[in-house]
Amino acid sequence: MPENPSLSLEQLTQLVGAVLPPASASGSSSAQMTLTGCASLEDAGPSDLSFFSHPRYAAALRSTQAGAVLIPEEFQVHIDSPNTVLLPVPNPSAAFSLALQHLRPEPEPDPRGVHPSAVVDPTAQFDSNLVSIGPLSVVGPRTRIGAGTVIRASVVVGADAQIGEDCLLHHHVTVGDRCILGNRVILQSGCVIGADGFGYEFAGGRHKKIEQVGIVQIDDDVEIGANSTIDRARFGRTWIQAGVKIDNLVMIAHNAVLGKHCVIVAQTGIAGSSRLGDHCVTAAQTGVAGHLRIAAGTTLGARAAVIHNIDKPGQYLGFPARPQSQTMRSMSLVDKLPELWKRLRALEKQANS
Repeated sequence: MPENPSLSLEQLTQLVGAVLPPASASGSSSAQMTLTGCASLEDAGPSDLSFFSHPRYAAALRSTQAGAVLIPEEFQVHIDSPNTVLLPVPNPSAAFSLALQHLRPEPEPDPRGVHPSAVVDPTAQFDSNLVSIGPLSVVGPRTRIGAGTVIRASVVVGADAQIGEDCLLHHHVTVGDRCILGNRVILQSGCVIGADGFGYEFAGGRHKKIEQVGIVQIDDDVEIGANSTIDRARFGRTWIQAGVKIDNLVMIAHNAVLGKHCVIVAQTGIAGSSRLGDHCVTAAQTGVAGHLRIAAGTTLGARAAVIHNIDKPGQYLGFPARPQSQTMRSMSLVDKLPELWKRLRALEKQANS
């Protein structure tokens, strides 16, 4: 049975590049502290590590009982617990993530090879000593799988698909025929890659299905959240470029293109043939209509509805999506409408008297 993970305070400071405060560096009991877990400021106890990176949590920081807290450099604060050690670092969240890798329980390794209950076409190409195919998974004809890739339970990979090296396909993922995954792609549970695009022609009083014969291409270092869907192209490809991070419950339609390192947050919907430039961000429940172009470096706020091209990068909000400053001014005027209406009615009465 593996030992419980832990970090001494000295090990932590070396790991994240922090310096112990003078009182702790002198060899006090705090300097000998052993951390065995990570927790929020509110929930942390004396053996837990936490972090602080936003002013809204200042009250929680002052009252925390954590053994150690990673804080921004040059940040000054008084805390109630004399036993909590504050460790200034350039990026508390990133340092916390690094420490978490050493404090979390060791994950159960995925066994190499093909589980006896998996159904793998004999023409599929992979090295069974270098990949893992889990229980009840299905791998179709002529599919190629790179070294180091893990396919967990109940995954379906269609015919002629290509999966790169060191990918991780969680439970119940579907990768459709001929779709392409680069290296180090992570698909969380329930992802569907390569379902038919939503295309119909109305003829003869009914909706007739348009054949969807393209593919989905996902480039290196992309992660796609649980129950998100990327539809195959009507022709050509739906293309998710390198480094894109997609949250849970996102819908990307046929022939859409996401530029490099975009971040797409939960419940975003991007309609067919729209293109986002590199480094775009869509907040929760953003909608992008079809056949639009979004400039690289654009940020779309929560529930933004994009119905026109965005040619100039910046922050956009509202329905329809407009530059954030313009939308905020409009929102402030809406709040003033009741008072303006009263004043207008009063002026009307004066004019009519």
